[in-house]
Amino acid sequence: MFLEENVGGFDLVLRTLFGTLGITVLAMNLIKSSPLKWIVALIAFTGLYSSILRHCTPYVLLGINTAKKK
Repeated sequence: MFLEENVGGFDLVLRTLFGTLGITVLAMNLIKSSPLKWIVALIAFTGLYSSILRHCTPYVLLGINTAKKK
């Protein structure tokens, strides 16, 4: 399967936390520099996206799996 779950546990919590924190920082306009805003937005998006799908493509390439085996 192409999007097999490979993110779980502590890793999943950190991705969700960083994504939520990034969105909050951007919503409160705490960052004034435009290039830094794009970096924070990219981190927030990828963190939330990978935590919702529970899939990380670099993990597939590196052979890492933090999800519990079923």
